[in-house]
Amino acid sequence: QVQLVESGGGLVQPGGSLRLSCAASGSIKSINTMNWYRQALGKQRELVAAITSNGSTKYVDSVKGRFTISRDNAGNTVYLQMNSLRPDDTAVYYCNADATTTWGLRSDGYWGQGTQVTVSS
Repeated sequence: QVQLVESGGGLVQPGGSLRLSCAASGSIKSINTMNWYRQALGKQRELVAAITSNGSTKYVDSVKGRFTISRDNAGNTVYLQMNSLRPDDTAVYYCNADATTTWGLRSDGYWGQGTQVTVSS
């Protein structure tokens, strides 16, 4: 199995910054894509940013130029640097991984528990 643990959420004023982290552990052979999703109250979960094993990234239009996704050298920790935060960034942020376990099972269904980000004055 693969476990994902997020950290770094909190309350921040508009225009502020936060950095989210997501550490993967368990029976990991390799991690392909790691993603950050968010779900605001009453809305569907949306993909915010993604990073592949070779470092390619993509972002939802609403965060381009403000958020940056990155991974550590080992590839098992992903970060989301969020700058110029706005009230509409308020949501629960979830880490998701497409990973292959040591026994050869590949799944994109690994999720963290979520971390709350609230942008408010």
